[in-house]
This record gives sequence, structure tokens and C-alpha cells, in this order.
Amino acid sequence: MLNEISTELVCELADLVFAPPTAYVYNPLVYANGPWTVYCNTYGQGTREILLVGMNPGPFGMAQVGVPFGEVSFVRDWLRIEAKVDKPLREHPQRPITGFDCKRSEVSGFRFWSWAREHFQSPDVFFKRFFVANYCPLVFMEDSGRNRTPDKLPFEERSALFEVCDRALKRTVRYFEPKYVVGIGKFARDRIVTALSDDFPNVVVGSVPHPSPASPLANTGWSGLMTQALNELGVIL
Repeated sequence: MLNEISTELVCELADLVFAPPTAYVYNPLVYANGPWTVYCNTYGQGTREILLVGMNPGPFGMAQVGVPFGEVSFVRDWLRIEAKVDKPLREHPQRPITGFDCKRSEVSGFRFWSWAREHFQSPDVFFKRFFVANYCPLVFMEDSGRNRTPDKLPFEERSALFEVCDRALKRTVRYFEPKYVVGIGKFARDRIVTALSDDFPNVVVGSVPHPSPASPLANTGWSGLMTQALNELGVIL
């Protein structure tokens, strides 16, 4: 079912057009479909209590290995996922996709999966209750190689993108039937609120702090903040 949702999402995203200053668009659901499929088939079967939703792929995480918050060492050694990664159709020379050979650490991913390992020890235990997805699977870059997050897109591009991603999120929620849908960061939380609207009255929506090093709050001990935020929503680890 998740693979069907991904296939529909990829097809709908392919029709969108992004103008400068967006110069490159990567879709890891396409060129990193191998590890993404393993992730879905291994950890995404059946209902879940909690669906965690990030914004979009990080340049050294999901962009490289197709797994949300996909810090390479955790994906390979803890999640036990390793599969072939191809190249995007147009690749920025300063932002190459090297897959599992990527030497850069995705700090957000390292923090996130470190927290999961600390509390659940094994991925099988973690994924009995949780699944992790991104609201938007696309990576946007300017000519300079600078990352461009979805919220920075022009209004018309953003609206068209959000319409597609909202539909995919709804399909994902229907599939997992979670009690909680939790945005990792306020952007994701706001998109969840809009996408789910009144269609899922029994779902508890909330947010947890984003583990990005760009967030001063996250740099003061993100793991504890994550646990506290989940506890406040009613999720007891």
C-alpha cells in the first residue's frame, strides 16, 4: 500500500514546474527507490499508533539514501537497509548523490535515530508503534547549491505542491490509522492540520521540536525535548 501511495505521489509531482531561483529538484523516491522500498516493506506494514512527519529530505540524509532522516550509518547499521541508489536526472555539481558512500553526516538524522535507538534499542520495537515519513519528498536547490525549503517557494508553486502532498498525507494516514500524527517541526505540524482538516476527527495532531542544528533549541539537548513533547501529547515511551 505504501508503495502504491509513493507511485501516485511521484506521478503527480512529475507534472509540477518550479522556476528560478529553484534550479534543481531531486526526488529520492525515484533515484533512491531501492532503499525507500526496502524501508516501506520492512517497517511500513500494518497500522501504527504514531505517525511522525518531517518537512522534506535533508541533503545528506533522505536525499542520499531514500529514508526519512536517513543518516547513512544509522540506515545501514541500525535499520539494516542498503540498496542501490542511482542519480537524479539533473545533478548539481556541488550536491552530488553518492548514496551509501556519502561521507557527510546528516545531523538531524543522527539525532533522530540516536533518540529512537536510545529508547527502543531495536528498530523492530520502534516501528511497532511509530512510522516516519516526510510531508514532501522533494529536495530544492538554487544555482549556488543552496538548499531551498518548500515554504520558501513562490505562492503558486507552493500551493500546487502542497495540494499534491496533502493528498499523499491523507492516503498515508488512512493506511496507518494512527492515533497521533505528529509534525517534526512547526511547518510539518501546520501542513498536517491543513491536510487532515475535519476528515480525521479522532486523530491527535501535534508537534515535536525539529532536530536541525539550525535550531538553537535543538542544540541544547534535543533527545530530552523530543521525549517531553511526546509525553505532553499523551505518547508515553
